[in-house]
Amino acid sequence: MKKKLPKVAYFCMEYGLDNSFKIYSGGMGILAGDYLKGAKDNNLPVVGIGIKWKQGYVEQRIDEKGNLYDCFRDYDYDFLEDTGIKVKVKIRQSDVYCKVWKVDCFGNADLYLLDTDIEGNSDRWITGRLYGGGAEERIAQEMVLGIGGVRALRALNIPVDIYHFNEGHAVLAGLELINEKINAGMSFDKAWESTRKEVVFTTHTPIKAGNEKHSIEALRYMGANLGFSIEQMSRIGGISFNMTVAAMKLSKISNAVSELHTETANAMWVEVENRAEIIGITNAIHSGTWVDEKMKKKFLNLDEMWNNHQKIKKELINFVEKRCRVRLNLNALLIGFSRRAASYKRSDLIFKDEKRLEKYLKDGKVQIIFSGKAHPADITGKRIVLNLVEMSRKYPNSVVFVENYDMEIGKMLTRGCDVWLNNPRRPNEASGTSGMKAAMNGVLNCSILDGWWVEVCKDGINGWAIGDENIPETIEEQDERDAKALYDTLLERLIPTYYNRHQKWLEMMKESIESTRTFFSVDRMVNDYYKLLYKK
Repeated sequence: MKKKLPKVAYFCMEYGLDNSFKIYSGGMGILAGDYLKGAKDNNLPVVGIGIKWKQGYVEQRIDEKGNLYDCFRDYDYDFLEDTGIKVKVKIRQSDVYCKVWKVDCFGNADLYLLDTDIEGNSDRWITGRLYGGGAEERIAQEMVLGIGGVRALRALNIPVDIYHFNEGHAVLAGLELINEKINAGMSFDKAWESTRKEVVFTTHTPIKAGNEKHSIEALRYMGANLGFSIEQMSRIGGISFNMTVAAMKLSKISNAVSELHTETANAMWVEVENRAEIIGITNAIHSGTWVDEKMKKKFLNLDEMWNNHQKIKKELINFVEKRCRVRLNLNALLIGFSRRAASYKRSDLIFKDEKRLEKYLKDGKVQIIFSGKAHPADITGKRIVLNLVEMSRKYPNSVVFVENYDMEIGKMLTRGCDVWLNNPRRPNEASGTSGMKAAMNGVLNCSILDGWWVEVCKDGINGWAIGDENIPETIEEQDERDAKALYDTLLERLIPTYYNRHQKWLEMMKESIESTRTFFSVDRMVNDYYKLLYKK
C-alpha cells in the first residue's frame, strides 16, 4: 500500500505565477511560483499561502531625458475566487480583518491570498505594496501572512502536516502554532517542541546583515508577539528578534538553496544554539514556463538546434525593437543580463574598463541587453540602472536597457540571447535561477563561480567560468580582479568561439541543455523537498 504523503502549507510573501499577476518582485517569488507549478505537475498535496498585493511591487520607468521614476497602480483580478472567509488579526490593538481569496488555476496546488483592503478595516493599506513602507508596515504584513495564514487554513478546514516557511517573512506563523497549542493546555516549552516537528524552513539570504531583524518592543507594540514574554521571544529569535534565527529555531530542519549556499549558511549561523540542521536542496525551475518548446527535444542534428535558437533570438530582437525602438543584429553576439539591480549583482561590471570593450560595441560585434529594477528605496541600485541607461545612449545600436523588468522580459531574454552573463560578488548569490533558464534554452552561461553555477559548470564545455573561486579580502580588490577575469574570458575565449568556431559553439549549446535539463528541473526539487524536508 502506497504511503500517504504529508499535506504541506507553503508560506511565501510573493509568488511569480504569471506576468499579468503582479504579486511578485523577483527571484524568491519566481521560485515560489515554480514550486507550486511543480507540485501540481507531480500531483503533490501542497497548498500555498500568500498575500493579495493591491499595487504589487513597483513599476520603474525611464523618461525621455534618461531619468528614473517609480510608479504604482492598483490591480484588480477577475480570476480570483472569493472564498467567503475572513480571518481576524489584532494589529496595534485593533482588529484587522483579512479576506481570503483563492487562485483556482493550479489544480492540486491551490493558492490562498490574504487581503486587508476591505470595508470596515481602519488600516486597509497593509496589503498595499509588496516590500513597501517601514518597519511597522513590514511587521503588519508579516502578521497577516503568518498569523493570518494559519487562521485562514483553520477557517478553510484544510488539514496540514507540514508548514513550510519560504524565507523568514512567515515566521510569525510559528508563534501562532505555539499559541494554538498553549490555548489547548500545553506549556510553552512543550508547545514549542511540538511545533518544531511540523515546521520546515528555506533560507535564502547569504549575508548575515541582510537577514531581517525587529526589536522585541516593536513586535510587542504591533501585537506580533501574541502575548509571549520578552524572555520567551528572545529564546526564539534573540533579543533583537532575528526572523531567520527564529525560523531555524522553530523548525525541525532547514534548507539552503545550493551546495555552496549550504556551506555559507552553516558557517554564518554556526553560533546559533538549538537551531535546525541546514541541508542543501538546490533551487530549480519550471521548464514548462521557462523553456521554449523548440528547445526541449533531444537534438541529434545540431544545425536544427541552431536554427531553432535563431528563430527564438529573432523573436527577442523583434520584442526589443517594439519596446525600445532599436533593431539588433541577428548574426552578431547577443549577451543578456537581467536581474534585480542590487549593488552586489554588479550589473554594470562589464563597463568597469569600458575602453577594452569599446571597439566591439562600436563595431556591433558585441550586443548587450540589460534589464532590472532597483528597490524604490535603494539609491545605489537606481544609480546602477541609470548608468546602464547612459551606456545604452552612448552605444545606441549595441547596448539596450529594457525598462520595468518583469517575468515577460526575463522569459524573452533567457530564451533568446546567445550568452547569459552573471557576475555577483561572492559568496552573495545564494542560487540564482535565471542562469538555469538560459542554460536549458541553449543560452551559454558566462558566470562567476557562485550559487548554482558551481555545481554544473564545465568551463569551456557547457559555458564559461569567470575567474576562480578565491575571494579577495576587499570589495575593491574583488571588483578589480573579477572585471579583469570577465574581460579576459569574453575577449580571449567567448567572442573568438562565437565568430570562429561555430561547431564548438553548437556542441557547447547542446551540452548546456543536456547538463541542466534534468537536475535543475523543479520536478527534482519538489521531490527532494518531500524526501529530505517533509518526511515524518
